[in-house]
Amino acid sequence: MQLISSCSKEPAVFKKHETVFKIGDQQEWANSDFNDQNWQRRLWLVPDAQVFWSRTNIELLKSSDSLRPYGIYLHAYGEYEAFWDGVLIGKNGNPGQEAILGPEGKTWVYFSIPTGLTKKGEHLLAIRSSLLYFPDHTRIFELKIDYYDDLLTNRLIESSYMHLFAGAFLIAFFYFLFLFLSNKKEYTTLIFSISCFLFFALILAEFMKAYAPIHYSMHVVRLQIIGALMFGISFLIPFYFSMQFPFPKRKVLLTIYAGVLLYIFLSRHVFELTGNNMALSMSIFSFGVVIFGVYKKRKGARLVLLTLLLSIPISYAAPFNKSLFASFSLILLGMFYLLSLRIKEQRLAYENSLIQSTRLRLELLKKNIQPHFLMNTLTSLIDWVEETPKKGVLFIEALAKEFDLFNQIENKTLISIAQEIALCRAHLEIMEYRKEINYSWQEEGIDPEQKVPPGIFHTLLENGITHSLPLEDNGIRFKLVYESNSAYRCYTFLTFAAPVRQESNDEKEGTGIKYIKARLTESYQKQWEFTSEPVSHGWKNTIKIYS
Repeated sequence: MQLISSCSKEPAVFKKHETVFKIGDQQEWANSDFNDQNWQRRLWLVPDAQVFWSRTNIELLKSSDSLRPYGIYLHAYGEYEAFWDGVLIGKNGNPGQEAILGPEGKTWVYFSIPTGLTKKGEHLLAIRSSLLYFPDHTRIFELKIDYYDDLLTNRLIESSYMHLFAGAFLIAFFYFLFLFLSNKKEYTTLIFSISCFLFFALILAEFMKAYAPIHYSMHVVRLQIIGALMFGISFLIPFYFSMQFPFPKRKVLLTIYAGVLLYIFLSRHVFELTGNNMALSMSIFSFGVVIFGVYKKRKGARLVLLTLLLSIPISYAAPFNKSLFASFSLILLGMFYLLSLRIKEQRLAYENSLIQSTRLRLELLKKNIQPHFLMNTLTSLIDWVEETPKKGVLFIEALAKEFDLFNQIENKTLISIAQEIALCRAHLEIMEYRKEINYSWQEEGIDPEQKVPPGIFHTLLENGITHSLPLEDNGIRFKLVYESNSAYRCYTFLTFAAPVRQESNDEKEGTGIKYIKARLTESYQKQWEFTSEPVSHGWKNTIKIYS
C-alpha cells in the first residue's frame, strides 16, 4: 500500500514528496544518494514478515535553531528503524526479528533529528520495517516534523485538556446515574448518564496514545473498542431524542436504524470511514427526530436543532477526531438542556403537589370540624348522654381522642402505620355511636416500622362509611392488608359491605381521592400506584409504593 500522511494540514517547516518501496534488506538503501528509480510506488503486501524499506524525500522549508532540534513524529504499523540522510535517528522494536523476540515498540513514536542534519533543503527519510501481524498495512498513517520539544509537549497538553474534558463527563455520568437510582422510572436520565460515560470512555480510548505504549498488534483492538463506543453513542443519542420527541412508528424506525449502524460496524475496513459513517447516520436520524419535535412545537426542540446545526460547520472545519468530540459535546449539551427542562418540570410538579397537599389537608381538616359534622356528632352525643350517660362519656372520649390524634399528625409528611391505624380505630368508634352500626377493623401482615402519609387510610375509611350500606347483621367490616417484596410495598384496603355504590368519574376524583394522590406524590413523587374498584364483597383500594 502507498505511504501516505493523514495530516489535513502539513506543518510549515516541511514538505513531503513521493514515497517508494522495496522488499529486501540492504544497508546502503538508507543513504540519500542511493538511486531508487526502480523502486515500487505501491506495496500491497509483505509476505512472510520479510524486511522491507521505504524512502521518502522531504524538503525542510527552514533550518532548525541550534538549541532547538527538529523531531519527527511517526504513526505507523510495524517495527522499524528510521534513518535521516543515512543516519540512524531511532529504533522502534526489532524489524525482521518480531517472531523471535516477540512484540516490542509502540505505534506512535518520536525521534529527535541531529541539528547538523536539519538544514533547509532536500533530505531523505528511510525506514527499515517488518510487519509480522498486519502485512498489508505498509503505509504511514501520520508523519509530522516540528521542533522536538513542541512535538512532545503539544500532544501532552492536548491530551491533558481532553482528559479534563472527559472528567467533566465522568462526573455527569455519576450524578445522573444517582438521579436515576433515586427515581428508576426516569429512563431518559439513565440514557443520558450512559451517553456521558461512553463519551468519557471514547475520549480516553482516543487520547491514551499520548502516554500509553501500544504495540501495533494491539492497535486494532483499540480501534475496535473505539468503534464499539461509537456504535453505542450513535444509537443512544437519537434514541434519547426519540424519547423526548416521540414520533409515529418509533420502534420500527429505531430497529431499522440500529440495523444500519450494526451493518456499518460489522463491515468496517477503515476506522475513520466507519466512524464517519456512524456519526453521519447519527446526525441524519437525530435531525429527523428533532425537526419532527420542532414541527410539533415540543419544548426545547428549537434549541436542540440549533446545536445540531452548529455541529455541521465544526465537522468540516477541523480534523475528524477533533470535530467528532466538538460535535458530540454540542449534541450532549442539547441533551442536557432537554433533561434540565424535564427536571424543572418535575420540580415544579413536586412544588405544586406540596401546595395542593397543604390545601387539601386544610380542606380535610375543615371537613372533620365543619358545622354539619359537629352538629350531627353533638346531636348524637346529646341523645347518648340523656339515654346512657356512661356511653355518652365514652363517646366524648372517643371524639377527643380522634381530634387529638388528628392534631398530632396533620402537619407531618409521614407517620407510622400504627398511628394511622389508631386514627382509623378512633373514627370507627365515633361512627358506631353516631350511626349505631357495628364497624369492625382487621389487619393482616402489618409492619409497624413502615411509614405512610397521614390520613390516606382514614380517608378511604370515611369513603367506605359514607358510601356503603351495612350487611344483614348490621355491620360493615374493614381490612387492611400489607405485602412487600424487593420491588414494592403494597397496602390493600378492603370494605365488606352490601351493596357498595358504583362510583362515577366525578366521585373518583373527589376531595378524598385527590388528597390521597397529592399525599402520595408529595412523599414518593411518581413511584406509586393507586387503584380503586368495586368487588363482589364491597370495595377494594390498592396502594403500591415502588422501591
